Amino acid sequence: MKSYLRVKVQPRSAKPGVEKTGEGEYKVRVSAAPDKGRANTEVIKLLAGYFDIPRSCVKITRGETSRQKLILIEKLR
Repeated sequence: MKSYLRVKVQPRSAKPGVEKTGEGEYKVRVSAAPDKGRANTEVIKLLAGYFDIPRSCVKITRGETSRQKLILIEKLR
């Protein structure tokens, strides 16, 4: 099963975490700076933990260098 999420990323946050803000919309706070993909790596890690799936099932499909991202979640059957 595949689903797409709209995610707003807040880098350099003191309290990392995932917050649902609407249907298919999330706010992800990461402690990493948006430098050399560190924040993106942390976004993938946090979302994988939130949905209890492997990191390989979470992919950034749009917005690699933006705070607004489109994330593909592929849940295993």
